[in-house]
Amino acid sequence: MFNHGVASVPARWRSAARLCAMLSCLILPSVARSDAGGQVMIDNFTFSQPSMTISRGTEVTWTNQDDIPHSIVLGALGVRSKALDTGNTFTYRFDRTGTFSYICGLHPQMHAKVVVR
Repeated sequence: MFNHGVASVPARWRSAARLCAMLSCLILPSVARSDAGGQVMIDNFTFSQPSMTISRGTEVTWTNQDDIPHSIVLGALGVRSKALDTGNTFTYRFDRTGTFSYICGLHPQMHAKVVVR
C-alpha cells in the first residue's frame, strides 16, 4: 500500500535531513556544555554523577528519587540542605571556582564532587 522506505523520500529532503543531523552534532554538544544547569539524581543510596564539571555561576539541582530522605552537605561552602523526601529537590548556584566535595548528611558514605571552572 504505502512505501515508507528511504527511496520514497525525495532526494532534497534526504539531503536536508543529513544536513540537520550534521549540524546537530555541531550545535548540541555546545548546548550540553552551556550553563543551563546540572542535574544530580539520588537513588539507591548513590548520586547519579559522582563527579560533575561545570562553569562558575551554574546551578546544580539534586532530586531525591530514593524512597528514604537524603540531604546535601557542601562542607567547604558551609551549605546544608534540609532533608529531602522522595521527589524533593535542592538547588545551589556555584559562584566560586574550585573542587567541592559533598556528602549526604544523613548517609555520609554517599559522596561526590562538583568541579567549578
